[in-house]
Amino acid sequence: MPEPPRGEGKIAVDDRALHQRVAHLDSLLAAIEALPDPTARETAAEAVQGLMGLYGEGLARMMACAAQVGCQDFIEALAADELVSHLLLLHGLHPVDVERRVRRALDEVRPYLESHGGNVELIGVENSVARLRLQGSCSGCPSSAMTLKLAIEQAIQAAAPDLEGIEAEGVVESRSRPITLVPGPPAAWAVAGALPQLAGGGLLRKDVGGAPVLFVKLGTDLYAYEPRCPGCGGSLDRGALDGAELTCGACGQRYDVRQAGRCLDAPHLHLEPIPLVVGETGLVKVAVPSAAGGRA
Repeated sequence: MPEPPRGEGKIAVDDRALHQRVAHLDSLLAAIEALPDPTARETAAEAVQGLMGLYGEGLARMMACAAQVGCQDFIEALAADELVSHLLLLHGLHPVDVERRVRRALDEVRPYLESHGGNVELIGVENSVARLRLQGSCSGCPSSAMTLKLAIEQAIQAAAPDLEGIEAEGVVESRSRPITLVPGPPAAWAVAGALPQLAGGGLLRKDVGGAPVLFVKLGTDLYAYEPRCPGCGGSLDRGALDGAELTCGACGQRYDVRQAGRCLDAPHLHLEPIPLVVGETGLVKVAVPSAAGGRA
C-alpha cells in the first residue's frame, strides 16, 4: 500500500543529516545500556535525564516568551515540525490540544482514503481515546482493519502519541465491537531508534522499553510483532522470511506479515501486532505493555 500523503504548509527541511544523528544517538544509548558497571550505567542515565530536564526547562521558557509577545504564528510553526512537536509533547508543552491534532492528522490522510473510496470521521476524544467512524469502502470490509493500521493509525500516532487508544466503528470483527488499535494502560510508547540494521530489509529482534519486539521490514514498510510463535512458543527471530511469509524455524508454521500476522497453516493462529509509528525523522516508536516509557 503506498504511503499516505503528508500535510502541506510545513517548512521544508532536509532531514538526512538528522536521520544519521538519530541513528548515532540510538547506538550511544544502546552502548550505555550495555555498560557492565551498574554505577557507570546509572551515572550516564542520570546525566541524560539531567540534560533532558534542562532542555525541557529551556523549551518551556521559549514557549512562554513566544506566547507573551504574541508570536502565535511562530508557535504554530513549531508545533507543525515533527521533531519539535515530539520534544514539546515529551515535556508536556505542546500548544495544540489532542483533539485538534487528531483532526489535523485525519485531514492529512483523508485524500489518501478518498482515493481508495473511503473516508473517516472523528466522533470525539474521551479519556485519552480517539473514537473514529470509517465510511465508504473502508467501512465493513475485511481489509478495513489493515487500512486503518497502515494509514489512519500512523497519522494519528505521529500527531498524538499521547493518546492511550484508538477505537473505530465500521471495522469487521467476529464479535461486532469496536476494534482497539492502540492498547491502553499499562502500554507506553518507547523509542526503538532508527533501526539502521534493517536498511536492506529483513528481521530484527530488539528489546524496547524492557520488552522484546520483532521488527520486519518489507521494502519500505515496517512491521512490529511480539517475537513468540503462537504455534509452538518458539522465537520467530530465528525463522525464515520469504517475501511477506515468515516461517517459524521450530514448528514450520507460516505467517503473513502484511496481513496482520495471520497464520497460513492454522487460521485460528496469528501473530500479536505491536503498534508502531515511524516519524518523518526516521525515529521508530512502539507501544509495548511492559514499556517504561520512551527516551528522547
